[in-house]
Amino acid sequence: MAQPRRDGPRRDGPRRDGPRRDGPRRDGGRREGRRPRDDRGAREEPELIEKLVGINRVAKVVKGGRRFGFAALVVVGDGRGRVGFGNGKAREVPEAIRKATEQAKRAMIRVPLREGRTLHHDIEGRFGAGRVVLRPARPGTGIIAGGPMRAIFEALGVQDVVAKSVGTSNPYNMIKATFEGLARNASPRMVAQRRGKKVSELLGERRAAVADAQE
Repeated sequence: MAQPRRDGPRRDGPRRDGPRRDGPRRDGGRREGRRPRDDRGAREEPELIEKLVGINRVAKVVKGGRRFGFAALVVVGDGRGRVGFGNGKAREVPEAIRKATEQAKRAMIRVPLREGRTLHHDIEGRFGAGRVVLRPARPGTGIIAGGPMRAIFEALGVQDVVAKSVGTSNPYNMIKATFEGLARNASPRMVAQRRGKKVSELLGERRAAVADAQE
């Protein structure tokens, strides 16, 4: 007599697919009360001031119609002597602004300020057809500048300055000329180090003490 076919051993107890785990999960689970690793040693970055100078729309004629693109010009600063600018292009306005902001953050420069409010001396900046004149001002003067230059000074943290654009009104050339001038702004201490002298030898004892207190 033929025996009945059995596919496998008979199980009388409850079926278990794998070993039971009573401890914490290992598939990415995290115990309660433990901080994530990304928070360890994280430093808070200073809040940046973002100024949108302008947005330019361009159109490209294609077979199906016109395809629009946008170019954004953004100025970024921390309000304490650091500032940068950037431009970004994309099919959408938010993406163009994001690209310009990221580029501006990577291209920030530090500008020495007198008393933390104005420039140290008169500056003339040039770039292409752009030409700007920047002058320090007394306390309470405010920012006397127009267009893109005002956005730069507000992001930089300058409180008193007189600026004038005597060249092209193109915002790109105007901003680049302003940054070219700000890059040549030097404090008395920087000039003394460049010439291998002391600040007192350049300004005198009394003015050197005032300059050190202002920085």
